[in-house]
Amino acid sequence: MDKVQVEQSNYQMPPQEGFTVAHFLTVADIERSVEFYTKVFGGEVVSRGDGNAPPYIRIANTWLIVNVGGGPTADKPTVTLRPPPNPDEISSFMNIRVADIQACYELWRSRGATFLTAPIDKYGETRCYIRDPDGYIIEVGQSKPGFKYG
Repeated sequence: MDKVQVEQSNYQMPPQEGFTVAHFLTVADIERSVEFYTKVFGGEVVSRGDGNAPPYIRIANTWLIVNVGGGPTADKPTVTLRPPPNPDEISSFMNIRVADIQACYELWRSRGATFLTAPIDKYGETRCYIRDPDGYIIEVGQSKPGFKYG
């Protein structure tokens, strides 16, 4: 198996109506992060913007923006962005829901993903975590059969 099937829908950027969620990660090295997210998850860089705009990477139905830290800026006058200083102390993480966690685990591991553990059963799901090059963790989870959201 060389790919994981993901349900596809139209998630335009920029959105033509309503809104689309894009997740921003502050990284130490843009190209290293672009390589990681495109290689491991099959992401596609869809925009580099103009000037020094950060890249937008489409991963399934998600948009990921990666850029180096800095600040403050006129639109964030009191905020400085930086990658996590300690990868074992985090305040948020991306959560990827999958239909076949074992297939994703094997595929993404073969593409260079570093997992903290193999998939483990917990709270009505099977899950594991990937650590990206900047120390962010990414949860990969599969709900147990019959689990309903909402």
